[in-house]
Amino acid sequence: MPATDQPCLAPDRTPRPPQTTFPVGACDTHAHICGPAHAFPYAEQRVYTPPDSTLSDYCHLLKVLGIGRAVLVQPSVYGTDNSALLDALYQRQHGLRGVAVVGPEIKQNEIRLFDDAGIRGVRLNLVDRHGERNVVPVEAVRALAAAVAPFGWHLEFLVNVDEAPGFVDAVAGLPVDIVVGHLGYPRNGASAFMQSPGFESFLRFFDRGRCWVKLTGPYRISSAADLPYLDVTPLAQRLAQANPERLLWGTDWPHVMNKKPMPNDGDLSDLIAAWLPDPGLRERVLVANPAALYGFAGSELLD
Repeated sequence: MPATDQPCLAPDRTPRPPQTTFPVGACDTHAHICGPAHAFPYAEQRVYTPPDSTLSDYCHLLKVLGIGRAVLVQPSVYGTDNSALLDALYQRQHGLRGVAVVGPEIKQNEIRLFDDAGIRGVRLNLVDRHGERNVVPVEAVRALAAAVAPFGWHLEFLVNVDEAPGFVDAVAGLPVDIVVGHLGYPRNGASAFMQSPGFESFLRFFDRGRCWVKLTGPYRISSAADLPYLDVTPLAQRLAQANPERLLWGTDWPHVMNKKPMPNDGDLSDLIAAWLPDPGLRERVLVANPAALYGFAGSELLD
């Protein structure tokens, strides 16, 4: 997959404070640190080239939004070089966790070092890859799961669930929790996903308790060109009905490869009030759920 010059818009650099008040300990479970490219160059084999979106930029956003915890997810442009991610984690000793990208050959001492730095999971991208999309590399995934299970880590998948009929069967028996991004990331859109035969199967898997779903990136699965992405609301609410204890939320900042008008993060964050109108449910999704999965201490906040 050669490097390309696909346009990658920068995030809105002037985020507005949201109208929704986020509770103390609220966590953004899905953001990426990109750059600075001169210090952390991108992999030659990549599908986009993002503008620099640094830890300093991101911490400014969190302050504006009123969010005290965060999870940084390794972006595909770095491959298995987690240097930028680890640098960010070392800079902030509290309130920050990470999800890395590693190969199945990773050694226990490497996992231990990553764990000490704040890594709590491994991401597998089944979409932006060589060969067939949305197919689980079963042997590699089993090896990874066996390696990270003793540390309490999870596996996070970027997968178009609506185009991955074998996904649930491939991951259901693994000895680790599974995280799925972007509300299942249905390639055919949120509305079509809810009408598809595989949706109920995915809900049953989600309901069992070992699968977590992130409410992230609504612009990636909506037929609407711009906010408020109304067709995503029924999907978010159906997932909340199925298993509120396994829902997570995130900004998806800096919104890499978003081909629609770039949303302001304050407006984007306000969508959670429409998706989860009940304040108690919002607090569970924003505070209790991520604290359980990523291991945040009761009073731990970004320093």
